[in-house]
Amino acid sequence: MKRKLLFTGGMLALGLTAAAQKVQFTEYDLDNGLHVILHQDKTAPVVAVSVMYHVGSKDEQVGRTGFAHFFEHLLFEGSKNIKRGEFMKIVSSNGGQNNANTSPDRTFYYEVFPANQLELGLWLESERMLHPVINDVGVRTQNEVVKEEKRLRVDNQPYGKFTERIFAHLFDGHPYRWQPIGSMEDLDAAKLDEFLAFFKKFYVPNNAALVIAGDIDVAKTKTLVQNYFAEVPKGAPVQRQKAELKPISKQIIDTAYDANIQIPAVFAAYRVPGMADKDSHALQMITSILSGGASSRLNRKMVDEKKNALQVAAFNYSLEDYGAYITLALPNRNTPLDSLLADIDVEVARIQNDLIPETEYQKVLNKFENSYVGANSRMIGVAENLANGYTFHNKNTNSINEELEQIRKVTREDIRSVARKYLNKDQRVVLYYLPKK
Repeated sequence: MKRKLLFTGGMLALGLTAAAQKVQFTEYDLDNGLHVILHQDKTAPVVAVSVMYHVGSKDEQVGRTGFAHFFEHLLFEGSKNIKRGEFMKIVSSNGGQNNANTSPDRTFYYEVFPANQLELGLWLESERMLHPVINDVGVRTQNEVVKEEKRLRVDNQPYGKFTERIFAHLFDGHPYRWQPIGSMEDLDAAKLDEFLAFFKKFYVPNNAALVIAGDIDVAKTKTLVQNYFAEVPKGAPVQRQKAELKPISKQIIDTAYDANIQIPAVFAAYRVPGMADKDSHALQMITSILSGGASSRLNRKMVDEKKNALQVAAFNYSLEDYGAYITLALPNRNTPLDSLLADIDVEVARIQNDLIPETEYQKVLNKFENSYVGANSRMIGVAENLANGYTFHNKNTNSINEELEQIRKVTREDIRSVARKYLNKDQRVVLYYLPKK
């Protein structure tokens, strides 16, 4: 009886914590289609200004890959009112920080400022949208920057090409088969008119979400947003059609060689549904069961007990159209890669065949609560999660508040069913990643 009461109290605390962390927001559209999301939080005198453009590497064409990531860099070049190279200097000299990143599905720009610099952040992002300078000088400059980034983060990075090799098989027939960094040959061959056309098509207000989170006055912020963004012309609607892929029905085996590594690795990857699919939550929970911390099944078995792996992991690489569920291991003491793969397969089969114990299930739920709270502890984290909800969950910005509840709805039976549905040997890509002499 005492045990039951403790369990009930724990679940009550879980519910109270989640309720306390509910993110309040206001959202609306400007006449030009720009979706605006405002979140007021006066706990600290800071504000995050962000714009998420619904454009990524999947919007590129064969022979012209890398455009979305290239624009992540190019739109820092300057504008009609910001001299070339001055964008980041303006941010830092006013006590702020900024950055941007590109995925296969979106490009995200942001600044974090002291709250009294909100207007500066809005002006900077409106300049990026309304008055960017896109010319041959900027294209050449950023082309070299992107090449150096590719050398640093891909070509010379240990295990830097595993996603490239896996995705080429897993998403054959879909733009996910190439990486956001793209092809340097494609960027070299592109003409200025092609870059201008890409900007005109995708970097328009009706293909973006402006999110402002922090110490703001909502009414005043609405006025500022209207002043800075209302004049941006609306673009043509962006038409997309998901490339439907045939199911993988036979195990695909590939081998890659990397001069940057001394320890080999083995990967197994499965094509799974996109981030908005309900099965994505169960896959997240399977990740936690398999490799969520030192006490997870794979770590305990292969790193601690058998000591045949230096590192082992599983994760759900969640994208808009599809996802990739990936397991990997690095051997200890020259353990054969096939032995590592077999050990991982045994643990996956356990989840497919047996319901996970109730105690393990509750442990996983507790981890997701902590993750939920942590993800919304910083203003830029809140801003990105609000933008993600609107962009990828059928314009449901409130998905930021529904995520934990959706996780709680996943039963032990759901976990077993999803593992049976997607994590099968005849539906995967196995990659042996070996040192190149």
